[in-house]
Amino acid sequence: MRRRLRVVIAVPIPVMAAALAVGLTAGCSSSGSPSASSSASASASASPSARSTSVSDGEAKSLPTFPSATASPSLPAPDTATAEQKFIAAVFTDAQEEWQSIFQKAGKQYHPARLVIFSSAVSTGCGTETSEVGPFYCPADQTVYLDLKFFQDMEQKYGVKGDFSQAYVVAHEVGHHIQLLTGVSSQVHQLSQQHPAQANQLSVRTELQADCYAGVWAHSAYTRDLLEPGDLDEALTAAAAVGDDFLQKQATGSVQPENWTHGSSAQRQKWLQTGYDKGAPSACDTFSASSP
Repeated sequence: MRRRLRVVIAVPIPVMAAALAVGLTAGCSSSGSPSASSSASASASASPSARSTSVSDGEAKSLPTFPSATASPSLPAPDTATAEQKFIAAVFTDAQEEWQSIFQKAGKQYHPARLVIFSSAVSTGCGTETSEVGPFYCPADQTVYLDLKFFQDMEQKYGVKGDFSQAYVVAHEVGHHIQLLTGVSSQVHQLSQQHPAQANQLSVRTELQADCYAGVWAHSAYTRDLLEPGDLDEALTAAAAVGDDFLQKQATGSVQPENWTHGSSAQRQKWLQTGYDKGAPSACDTFSASSP
């Protein structure tokens, strides 16, 4: 990835100003109920036979494609801890600025999320979490939490390398913030409480939509000449490595689809690629898809 992203850095990093905690890897969640979005359509009704596809895609369908934008000053490769922190912060800032531009173009208000880079454990609006949960988004305080050790583990355990694999992780978590703003998070929480048997399926579709939103941002990076050959492949490799089937096979030697909460490797790659190819949030309605 060409380093032409504007840097905003602090550790923790308050990039700007939202409870379950939705994370990138399986088992990454915290208790609490999501705060209401200013644009949320949380009143989705559900009969006893309601399916997860009864989740409305909120206001995402009205959002336009990413506009082209002038690239920002270059950023050195993340070959040290400090540079890696700057890179993560730069990706987070860039993704937020692009989404803010989309919301403004659609005549909607964007409430920025925050980023906190931590080590080992962190206290959040969704409770205290450790690095074991992986990167996650807490709707209660509208913050993305990330321990950089996650990337080291991904490389050492699964051979996932490359700065754009890291960018994908960050963009995925920002995608959960978009779901909060469009009202999807509230609907998913409500339906999961009403129909516990559907909770896993709802979670899978939620995570796949965040993957698609990460792809939408990657598309915008491409249109601004920020990507290099192989960058998308790095992201797709990372998406495969956090697929439920892959992680279950690694941990137990077997695969149990009924226990999936994030989707298979193939599903995660499919929706990341969809977002990248289409470059439009409206392409990411995983809840209406007959099969995710």
